[in-house]
Amino acid sequence: MAAKKRFIAGAICPRCAAMDRIRAWEQNGIRYRDCVSCDFFEQTAIEEEAAAELETRVNREREEQQRNDVQTVRILDPGSR
Repeated sequence: MAAKKRFIAGAICPRCAAMDRIRAWEQNGIRYRDCVSCDFFEQTAIEEEAAAELETRVNREREEQQRNDVQTVRILDPGSR
């Protein structure tokens, strides 16, 4: 039986930078992913340790928000009461 290929929502292709074009599947202890827009293909052995998180628009926006969080500082004059 062939492994079911699933699209990874929000994933960005490392070769062509197309979003939502990466498919992933596992077969015989190997994890595969490919891009339907270009010829990107990758295979890695499945390890017991946690794999690196794929870059998605969700975690990329979260990192950008953390870098761009600007807080306004208001200086109070104690004599203006």
